Amino acid sequence: MKALFAALAALLAAAGPAVRLPPTNFHLVPGTMAPGRGPDGNSVFLVAPRGLILVDTGRHPEHRDRLLAYARERGLPIVAIFNTHWHLDHSTGNAEMRAAYPAAPLYASNAIDGALAGFLRDSRASAERALATGQIPEANRAEVRRFFAVMDHPEALRPTRPVTRSADMTIGGRRLRVNLAPFAATEGDVWIYDRAHRLVIAGDLVVAPVPFMDTACPDGWRGALDAIAATPFVLLIPGHGEMMDRAQFLAWRAAFNAFLDCGASDRPRADCVAGWRRDAARFIGPGREAMIDEMTGYYIDTRLRSAPEERAKYC
Repeated sequence: MKALFAALAALLAAAGPAVRLPPTNFHLVPGTMAPGRGPDGNSVFLVAPRGLILVDTGRHPEHRDRLLAYARERGLPIVAIFNTHWHLDHSTGNAEMRAAYPAAPLYASNAIDGALAGFLRDSRASAERALATGQIPEANRAEVRRFFAVMDHPEALRPTRPVTRSADMTIGGRRLRVNLAPFAATEGDVWIYDRAHRLVIAGDLVVAPVPFMDTACPDGWRGALDAIAATPFVLLIPGHGEMMDRAQFLAWRAAFNAFLDCGASDRPRADCVAGWRRDAARFIGPGREAMIDEMTGYYIDTRLRSAPEERAKYC
């Protein structure tokens, strides 16, 4: 896992060109990556009549501090928190943000329950073994201990207002379409559409420069992207990487679908890896080819061409 995070750190530093629109009704706190440590996903503040809606809370204390600083700067309360999905680079900050704003409900899917009983439980056991045997460098131990602290208090990850279906909601006075994508990047991904501003917040359903497929159901993910494509947005905020306009999203989606198709075929593994690098080139900076090859190859082996029971694990 540590090697994977290190590769992601270098990859995310190479995102494609930004889409720049006046952020009058939202504020993006970009996720960050540093070599040798886990990422922070993008966080988004939506400005509502009665306060701020926060989408995703990041992983590290530095990211949390940026969120709290923005809320203080605006002089507005956080009236609701969303987790687009349970991955800890999007949800570790829940407890601290909810402590600072205890009246803010947490909207998320119930997929966290399966993660706590499976993926996260296994990840903790692996991290405990690595820590006990001295495999984790001193510089990374604070992050591991933060992970343990989250696992010791899983109630902070569980929604107080579960998202169990797609529906229109008025939150803090702002009208939103809150969508549930079952069995996609995780067992339950939440993505948000603001019709008034034609804005989509996609979470890890859209990720530059490589889709993170560790807990993915590829066919469900493909369907979720179809639903986003059918939505008349003009700007999309991904879970990692720069904002996208519609043309950029459609290019990313085409590359994703081609990668899944190749992974499901009997074409040589190297062809699938090279295909992603070619099709997603606009989202990949120069000099990252070896890391892209490592990441895409890993997902071909562990998700797209693994044993049938493993492929079905998150579906």
